[in-house]
Amino acid sequence: MNRGDYLREQIESIDGPLGGTPKHSKMTTSPFVFYRGTAQVFYADIANGVLCLPKAMETLPLVCVMGDCHASNFGFLTEEGSHGDQVIFAPNDFDDACIGPAAWDIVRFMVSLALTADHCEGVQNNRYASEGVKSGKPSISQSDATAAMAQFLHSYSALCSRVTESPAVIYEAIDQIPAGKLKKLYEKACRRSAWGDDFTTKSALAKAVEMKGNRLSFKNLSDKFVPLSPSHYQELESAFAPYMDEDVVDIVQRANAGTGSVNMGRYYFLVGPAHPHDETSFARCHIVEVKQQRKAAPLHYFTDLCPVNSLNAAHLTARCQRKMQRRPDLLLDEVEWKNAHWLIRSRHHAKVGIDPEDIGIGNKAVSGSFSEFAAYCGKALALAHCRADRRSTVFEQQCVATLCEQETTLLETATKYYQQVVLDYQLFKDLLQQQ
Repeated sequence: MNRGDYLREQIESIDGPLGGTPKHSKMTTSPFVFYRGTAQVFYADIANGVLCLPKAMETLPLVCVMGDCHASNFGFLTEEGSHGDQVIFAPNDFDDACIGPAAWDIVRFMVSLALTADHCEGVQNNRYASEGVKSGKPSISQSDATAAMAQFLHSYSALCSRVTESPAVIYEAIDQIPAGKLKKLYEKACRRSAWGDDFTTKSALAKAVEMKGNRLSFKNLSDKFVPLSPSHYQELESAFAPYMDEDVVDIVQRANAGTGSVNMGRYYFLVGPAHPHDETSFARCHIVEVKQQRKAAPLHYFTDLCPVNSLNAAHLTARCQRKMQRRPDLLLDEVEWKNAHWLIRSRHHAKVGIDPEDIGIGNKAVSGSFSEFAAYCGKALALAHCRADRRSTVFEQQCVATLCEQETTLLETATKYYQQVVLDYQLFKDLLQQQ
C-alpha cells in the first residue's frame, strides 16, 4: 500500500470519509495542525514500524500518558477546574489519555516543536495562513527547535531526578512564570480567574453567557453555539442534571470546538444558583462540558498493554486525568447515554491555550523563550507522568539513566518523523483535492 492510501485508510478509520468533516478543512492549515488532527497516524506508524522509538525506552514502567502530546496541549488553567483559583501551567487535554510508554508523549511532543518552527516560518513567509500575526517579525528556526527539544529532555530528566531524591516533588506545580514570552499569558489567565480583574468580561464564562434582566443564558453565537429544541433540552437536562453540582440554568450544543475531536458530540451546561441572577451570583456560575468520548488514539493499535485500558473511553479519560493532575477537576465524571460514553467536566474560567505563533514568533522567541517554553513543558509532563505511581520512584530512577543515554537517538528520531509529517501533510492536501 502506498503512503497516500495508507493515510486515507488511517484517517477514515477514525473520522469517516475524507473531506466529510470540518476537521479535515482545519487540518489543511499547516503540518502542525494536520499533526494535531491525526494522532492515530502517529500510533499506526509506531505499530507498523514507520516510526521506531528507542528500544531502551520500552523498558521503562508504563505511566498515564496524554496520548496526544503536542505544544498546543499545554497551557494555563485553574486547578480543580472552575472551582479553584490557583493558575498553573500544565497539560490541558486528556481526551486520548491511557496507560502507555512515556516515550509516546516524549517523542510526540518533540516532533511538535519542529512542526511549530515550520508553522511559524510558514506563517511569516505566507505559506500558511494565520490571523492577527504581524508580518516582519522574526520566527524560530529548525535549529531553535532542536535546541528546544534538548532543553525539553533535560527539564524532564531533571524533574525525575528530583523526585528520586524527594518523592513529595510530584505535588509541585508550575504556578509562577517570572519572565519570558509566557509571562503575559500567565498574567492573562490570572486576571480571568474568579477573583481576577477580568473575570466578568474576559473569562470563559463571561465570553459565553449574558445576563438579560435577572436571567443568565448562553449568548447567541452562531459559529459556536447551536440552540436546542425544547424536547432535546429536556432530554439532556434529565440525563445529566444529576451529575451537576447546582441547578442547570441553560444548555447549548457546542459546535466546531477542538481539532482532533471537532466532529464529536459536545454540549455546554450553564450551572449555578437558581434564579434570579445578579453580579454576586455570577461568580458562583460555571460551564460544564458534556463531551462524547471515543477510544484513545493509541488503543486502536496497542490493545494489550494494560487491563486499565479496557475501561470505556470516558471512564479511562477521567481516571488518567485524575492521576496526572495535582488537584483534579472537582467536577469530573462519565456517563453512558444513547449508546455512547460521555465525559463530564467543568470548563476552566481562566484557561489560556497556546498557539504556535504565541511561542515561535517575535524577538523573545528567537532569543531563548522558545527553549524556556519547552523546559516548562518538560517539567509539567514529567510531573504528570510521575504521578502515575505515587508509591515508588522506580519509573523516575530508570528514566533518568535512560534519557541520558538516549538523548541523541530521541533527537534524531523526532527530527526524522517531523520530516515525514511534512510530507504526509502535502499528501493529505492532494487527497482532499482528488475528492
